[in-house]
Amino acid sequence: MATIEHNINNIMTIDGAFGEGGGQIIRTALALSAITGKGFKAVNIRKGRDKPGLKHQHLYCIKALKDLCNAKAIGDELGSEELIFLPQKLSARALMIDIKTAGSITLVLQALLLPSIFAERDMRIKLIGGTDTSWSMPIDYFSNILLHHIKRFADIELSLEKRGYYPKGQGKVDIKIRQQYRSIDFSDIESMLEFLWDEKRPINLTERGNLVLIKGISHASSTLELQQVATRQARAAKVMFSRLDCPTNIQVSYTNTECPGSGIVLWANFVKDQEFADLLHNNTVRLCSDVLGEKGIKSELIGEKAAKNLLETINTDACVDRFLADNLIPFMAFFGGSIKVEEITEHTKTNIDVVERFLPVKFQIEDHIITVKRI
Repeated sequence: MATIEHNINNIMTIDGAFGEGGGQIIRTALALSAITGKGFKAVNIRKGRDKPGLKHQHLYCIKALKDLCNAKAIGDELGSEELIFLPQKLSARALMIDIKTAGSITLVLQALLLPSIFAERDMRIKLIGGTDTSWSMPIDYFSNILLHHIKRFADIELSLEKRGYYPKGQGKVDIKIRQQYRSIDFSDIESMLEFLWDEKRPINLTERGNLVLIKGISHASSTLELQQVATRQARAAKVMFSRLDCPTNIQVSYTNTECPGSGIVLWANFVKDQEFADLLHNNTVRLCSDVLGEKGIKSELIGEKAAKNLLETINTDACVDRFLADNLIPFMAFFGGSIKVEEITEHTKTNIDVVERFLPVKFQIEDHIITVKRI
């Protein structure tokens, strides 16, 4: 306890009510604390929400990262509005995380992904919870958009074994991370950033080129197949895209789930050079939109809404949609880069603030372009 008290007197305090005032502050702080070894105290956790304090999914983030870096935590209890997190050396181990509810799997991965890339050995994480839930990134967005941009930093393989909708969840995801930095000895965070930035593998997304393909996944529980819910979502979206001069490929999927649910994820692929139209290339632009099905809302309206939202984003000159931007901020801090975003959201501003507290970097925003520099 004496060691903990000594560390508490020398750690930063993070106000959980800053900016958007949600759980993202905690997830980002946990990830960066695990990597840098810097402890923190968070107060006013999720003060901007109707029910403040830590939720189940945050507790599983904390528990997993405690395991990865042999950390001490105080206040890691359901509903707690204060948390102290004191990390030790980041290690690696297989993790099995059962959120027990429909809590978002992708929000837990938001805290685990970056530390896993820098762990001393390859990582494997199995998660049970919600794969397609409100106020979080759907698993297909996570897999096809976020991972598309960060696979250059690790060999990441994600397997969706079962979808989990609200309220029962019970979705299953298996993710393997074969990291590239096991042989590098980072004596301190400055030398770590110097090495990574010298690799010159930045996330540069400021020019998008030509629209070449619309892709998507329209999904629903097998109990909704008779009503053709996923099929109707996809069909309605395709009609909306008929005005575009590019092919559209929307996969329709029905699977067994613990409770009924549906959704659709759509993304537009851009390339700058038709002779190099490799859509797997990490710096090709993908703009995305997603909508979950709702009871009482026609499937056609769900598909139309998702397509309309994507068309509105396409009609801007953005290279990063507003939901992806804040997720890229921590990775940009470690690897450099510049992104042209659809909107500077409160989530993005909040993540910038948290990252700048942990790392010797500074983000600059000019119009809709965000650039990071080392300081």
